[in-house]
Amino acid sequence: MSATTAPTDAVQVTAPRPRGGIVQSVNDSLVVAKRNLIRMTRIPEMIIFGMIQPVMFVVLFSYVFGGSMQIGSSTDPIVYREFLMAGIFAQTVTFATAGAGAGIADDMHKGLIDRFRSLPMARGAVLTGRTLADLVQTALTVVVLTIVALLVGWRIHEGLPKALAGFALLLLLGYAFSWIGALIGLSVRTPEAATSGGLIWLFPVTFISNAFVDSSNMPGWLQPIAEWNPFSATVQACRELFGNPGVSPSDAWPMEHSVLASILWSVLIIVVFRTLAVRKYRSATA
Repeated sequence: MSATTAPTDAVQVTAPRPRGGIVQSVNDSLVVAKRNLIRMTRIPEMIIFGMIQPVMFVVLFSYVFGGSMQIGSSTDPIVYREFLMAGIFAQTVTFATAGAGAGIADDMHKGLIDRFRSLPMARGAVLTGRTLADLVQTALTVVVLTIVALLVGWRIHEGLPKALAGFALLLLLGYAFSWIGALIGLSVRTPEAATSGGLIWLFPVTFISNAFVDSSNMPGWLQPIAEWNPFSATVQACRELFGNPGVSPSDAWPMEHSVLASILWSVLIIVVFRTLAVRKYRSATA
């Protein structure tokens, strides 16, 4: 009895080719981002409360302080509102840092990060997905805030393309600061501590800047700090792109090249704090 032989034209079954590291990381990050976005829609109060705070800032600063502020030689409240809005936009996107930190700390506290770790997925995808989801929520908040700003008298004067570029810089800054929040969330034990840790340092960063007042009116020793503040660079860049009133001329490089300075600062923050956050994530779950 002769042995049977396989037909020569049989189809050869091969194992699927594994995905590359970058492809897998991108795909895993999008999956995690989708998970976080779905979670946000199921807890709508997270989005609603996140929108109320910046709207309150717009109304309070515009109508309470607007008549007392002098921008250049003008004390017109409308002029101050246009001056103010770039600062409010920037403050709004950076305050998302606290939410990012609290979300990651909550996932750590509930053991969800350990579950992700047991899956065959890129390590940095958990954090990247979270920050991308926060970026989407921040963009929605900026849209609502823009509508409110238009209602109180804010206008753009340099055309839609430059305005969109300004909003892109704002979202880039917000995304950069969300990585700081990610690092804080991985470094504390509870979501409450992450929220406090994400806000306590943001107040001096946002107020020692050109966001709400002309930095030239600050004490001499404080002016360089405000002018080299990454937050100030984005605010100044947005004022230029929106065509809104700006601060007094300054010789500081970030103020003279605000758009470039804003991009460089944001990219630097992303590179540094993403590296630190991913390293912290690996050590925390090792």
